[in-house]
Amino acid sequence: MEADFVIIGAGSAGCAMAYRLSATGASVLVIEFGGTDAGPLIQMPGALSYPMNMARYDWGYKSEPEPHLGGRRLACPRGKVIGGSSSINGMVYVRGHARDFDTWSDMGARGWAYADVLPYYKRMECWDSRGHGGDASWRGTDGPLHVTRGTRENPLTLAFVKAGQQAGYELTDDYNGEKQEGFGPMEQTTYKGQRWSGANAYLKPALKRPNCEMIRGLAEKVIIEDGRAVGVQVRRGEQSLRINARREVIIAASSINSPKLLMLSGIGPAAHLAEHNIAVVADRAGVGQNLQDHLELYIQMAASQPISLYKYWNLLGKAWVGANWLFGRRGPGASNQFESAAFIRSQPGVSYPDIQYHFLPLAVRYDGQAAAEGHGFQAHVGPMRSASRGAVSLRSSDPSDAPKILFNYMSQTSDWQQFRTCIRLTREIFAQEAFKPFVKHEIQPGAALQSDSDLDGFIFDHVESAYHPCGTCRMGAPDDTLAVVDPEARVIGVDNLRLADSSVFPQIPNGNLNGPSIMVGEKASDHILGKTPLPRSNDRPWISPRTDTAQR
Repeated sequence: MEADFVIIGAGSAGCAMAYRLSATGASVLVIEFGGTDAGPLIQMPGALSYPMNMARYDWGYKSEPEPHLGGRRLACPRGKVIGGSSSINGMVYVRGHARDFDTWSDMGARGWAYADVLPYYKRMECWDSRGHGGDASWRGTDGPLHVTRGTRENPLTLAFVKAGQQAGYELTDDYNGEKQEGFGPMEQTTYKGQRWSGANAYLKPALKRPNCEMIRGLAEKVIIEDGRAVGVQVRRGEQSLRINARREVIIAASSINSPKLLMLSGIGPAAHLAEHNIAVVADRAGVGQNLQDHLELYIQMAASQPISLYKYWNLLGKAWVGANWLFGRRGPGASNQFESAAFIRSQPGVSYPDIQYHFLPLAVRYDGQAAAEGHGFQAHVGPMRSASRGAVSLRSSDPSDAPKILFNYMSQTSDWQQFRTCIRLTREIFAQEAFKPFVKHEIQPGAALQSDSDLDGFIFDHVESAYHPCGTCRMGAPDDTLAVVDPEARVIGVDNLRLADSSVFPQIPNGNLNGPSIMVGEKASDHILGKTPLPRSNDRPWISPRTDTAQR
């Protein structure tokens, strides 16, 4: 088998590249280990907690025992299905802050500043602005990726925004537009009540073209001859198959599997490859390094009125929600229920938001376990730019073995201080007048926990991943010894090999990572095709004039 372009991974970036590359008439072959996304557990937004906890759809990765969290092993879900993690995620859509991408450029990813990437966000979006406010000039309206907002019918959802305003914070009617900072509506990748994953937006339309196809199998290594990628070795059942690439091999296997595949192919830290008897093709010390993630806490409140989504948290309620969605794509199942959000700064001197909130009118964990108190609500809160860094490494040279994943969470003193700040600021928000009719008491951390040591104990026991791993194949200048890909997504040291997914992020951006991952796939497509990048934007984002003197 052969094609002009062979893409490894049908995740967020891989789907976008399959769509854009095949649109030129070039032949594209996508290799994906996972299977179909058919069925309500993936396609119904309200069922989001199910697929990420199912072995059928998730690789099931866990971190190594985290040394600064008492040896806890935190879950690291990655999509094992077409659409990748965009088929099992929470569907929250965040572009990231303008300064995130300017920082990328400053770190050596030239051509990836905000002015460079904003046109690609616009190209990929199909933004529904009806009745939502916001300035449509900042958004795209005819791209493949549908971006919508929930109905915000639950009074708790509106109370969260009102409480933020009462606490003195900014409001924003579109955090993906000119102004990220503030409280306002949250956006989701859904369309007509259905999850709008990378598979639905990009891959399925691409596969309708005669020049694009997909095969299932485990990519074992990139075949490299004389310093040039020429194909991929794929395991299908008991057989090993070679797929040849006439033009380029493109890796888009996730921030966990992409570095693993590079190392299995002989690209990575030479000493580590030697430990596993892998011949070195390119000694790249940065492969697998620079691992970053967002951690978060759930600050949960018991509700004094029966107005939360808990009324559906029983067999009959879930059946009603499922039936409404199945027969009309309506009701609570048609939304991820993350319908209000906030991005704020933690203290004076912070130039742009470094804390993110997701608000949910239900007290529940990602594993689907509801709080024992019944009716309640919660804010997911966490810092955006932790200084902690981890790594992905090989467990063995067997491609079927999971890699070692060590995030090194909470390894910096600043991590603990930032989370204490998050808890205290959230408590202040929930104490505002807007929540007075709805608050019964604090479920967690619990009002008795007030001191720094009390809060540190709660953080130690309860902090969880927001499932945003990235950075393990960092983009940078070709002469940067820790960079893995150059600014045109070419793997440094090997010809005809590209890599484009969340692993190339030099620094984790504000918010959820599906949007930036798709953007990387969109922009990398133009580099792969040798196209002139889209014209840079002249739009200037809003930055608070009080950053030096005020926290809000």
